[in-house]
Amino acid sequence: MTPERFHQIIAAYGAEPRRWPDDERAAAQAWAQAHRVEADTLLADAAGLDAWLASDEVEPAGLELQRRIIDGAPRARASMRRRWWWSGAAVAGVGLLGGAAGAFAVSFFVLSGNPPPLAHESSYLTSSFGGTSADWSGE
Repeated sequence: MTPERFHQIIAAYGAEPRRWPDDERAAAQAWAQAHRVEADTLLADAAGLDAWLASDEVEPAGLELQRRIIDGAPRARASMRRRWWWSGAAVAGVGLLGGAAGAFAVSFFVLSGNPPPLAHESSYLTSSFGGTSADWSGE
């Protein structure tokens, strides 16, 4: 432990050894025992600062402060509700347009008389090896 590092520890963590870094605590306490006069001066100054910091108290918020906070909070306005209504109406409109487009496409194929070609035979007509399910066992 160097004197500079001991000064840094006291400046950063205060006079109470339990607040010092665990891995340097023993070395700092040994340095303080070996250099009693210098360490006592530093620890006394740090203890005064620690006591001053510990004496700080925060009072609970009064009614006036609570009222100001509540009054300053944003309120849900009618424009927010209107915006949500319009977004819901837009989603419903898109759904209706999709349904109408699908109905139009189906009616186009039905009225044209030409159903779309099937990509493959129905599965009940084929085996797992492809082709028809005709019985060839007699051959």
